[in-house]
This record gives sequence, C-alpha cells and structure tokens, in this order.
Amino acid sequence: MTQPRSQLVSPTRTRFYHCVSRCVRRAWLCGEDTYTKKNFDHRKPWLLDRMKLLEEVFAVRVAAYAVMSNHYHVVLYLDREQSQSWDRKDVARRWLRVFHGDPLAHAYLRGGLEDEKELERLDAILSIWRERLCDLSWFMRCLNEYIARRANAEDGCRGRFWEGRFKCQALVDEAALLSCMAYVDLNPVRAGLCSGLSESDFTSIKARLLRSMKEASEQSLDPPSTPTLMPFRPAAGERKGFAKAGTAAVLPFRLEDYIELVDWTGRIARADKRGSIPSESPKALSALGLNGGQWRALSLDIQKQAISMFHGLDRLAAWERRLAKRAM
Repeated sequence: MTQPRSQLVSPTRTRFYHCVSRCVRRAWLCGEDTYTKKNFDHRKPWLLDRMKLLEEVFAVRVAAYAVMSNHYHVVLYLDREQSQSWDRKDVARRWLRVFHGDPLAHAYLRGGLEDEKELERLDAILSIWRERLCDLSWFMRCLNEYIARRANAEDGCRGRFWEGRFKCQALVDEAALLSCMAYVDLNPVRAGLCSGLSESDFTSIKARLLRSMKEASEQSLDPPSTPTLMPFRPAAGERKGFAKAGTAAVLPFRLEDYIELVDWTGRIARADKRGSIPSESPKALSALGLNGGQWRALSLDIQKQAISMFHGLDRLAAWERRLAKRAM
C-alpha cells in the first residue's frame, strides 16, 4: 500500500530523499522517441537549468541526479537550518525569483514598507514562504510544473505530462543513501546507453568527474549548466557519520571513494561480468562494513522493489534472511 507523503517525508527522521518522475501519453522527456522518430535531447538542459535555479532558491541540496529518456531521478537533501538563517529580504528575494509573490513583498524590497501592521502581515506571508522553501513537495512541484508547461507548449498540446505526483523514497541510513546515489548515477550504464561513467551524460557522476578534472587541469570542463551538487566530505576531513538534523550539509564519504565505488558497481552490473566481484572492495564499503555481495544486493537488487521507506541495512538483513530460508 502506498504511504501518505506526510508520513514518508519527515525531516526529523532523515534529510535525504530519492524522487522519481515519469512521463505519460507516450511522452519523451529526452532522447529519441522510437514511435514518432523525433529526438528530444534538447530538453535535457531544461531540467538541469531549472534544477540549478531551484537549488539556489530553495533550502534543498541536490546530491545526485540522472536524466533518462522518459523519466528522471534525483536525490535531495532538506537543509532546514539554512532556511531558518534567512532574514526577511532573503526569503522575499528567493521566493520572487520563482513566483510573482505578494505586493507587500515587492513594496518591502523597494524600501516603501514602514507601517507596523503591514510588516506584521508581511511576516505572516514570509513565514509561509520560508516553510515552502525547505519543503520537498514544493521543490518538486516547481521543477515538474515548469518542465510540463514548456514541453506541452513545444508539443502544441494540453494535459498531463507526468504520470502523477513524483514517487518518493526516504533514505534513512548511510547504506541507503550511498546505494541509492550509485543506483541513480548508474542508470545510463544499466540501460545500455553508455559503457562507462565518463560517457554517462546528464548524470551527477559525470558532472562530478568533469569538475574534478577541471580542478586538476584548471580548464573549463563543466557542462553548460548543472546543479551545484552537495559536496562530499573533504579528503582530509574526519568522517562524522550520517547527516541528520543539526549537522552540516555534507555527504559522509570522500568523493574519490564514491567515484571508485560507482565505477566498481558499474562493472559488476554488466551482463558479461555477472558474479565477477573483485576480491578487494572499495573503501566506502569497508567503512560501512559491507562485502561485495551485500553491496550488490543493496545497489542492484533491492532498489528494484517498490519505492517507500528505505532502511538500507535493515532491508539488507531481511534480504539475507530470505536467502537463508530458500537455501534450507
């Protein structure tokens, strides 16, 4: 049974969420439509441009993303502390970058609002805006509605572009977060659209690789427009564990270890490499205390199940218990 969104999204339990939106009516978000023979590759930057804008406006960070032919994945982090640090002008300016807003907000930013009652009314409005600017549903609404309107205008039609509200999965521990990010970044590889991470266009892993190369060579290698992306733990930084309420918005692993893990996972996911797991596991797995077989179950098998609450290590334990029963 599908869980109500109000029960699933709880910033006090976890800040990380995996969201998926899929098209309807044979619509193609991006790529080549084999039915109409039309190519929609030009729509891929629409999503990344909009995601980049919303990341600048909302107190929501993008940890991973992948834009596919008729759907997309995104892993988001809700940074409520950031929203609470904004003053009146911060909230008003951010909201007005996306919405028309209230006349009181425009008057305040022009410096023409001095009446105490008007300021009280403005504060009530800004309080609502502040909550919405750190809300997962409002972020996804602003992303999906913009793409739907633009795609419908291009197609010359009206009606639904997405099959419904986005699907959402709460990531409640480090194993869940890491396996989900790898699952998202490896979407093009698993779909057979590319053979390696460096060729997986419009994914967060490709953007991270380009930025790492840019920092090393001091050349402009960034894609035209990509979300800022949530940073990993600094190479020399101390590992502080899973990011929950009150902690800094930093992913709990080093970028080098994550890239190594995703590349390794992509290799074991290939059909011609089935069952071929190297004896030496990546450092990120060692930090979690997982072996190669357990990681494969998390990143390749368990993620295929229904999207709901994802307790990585708890789900892994249940999976291993089922295997043990089958072997009896």
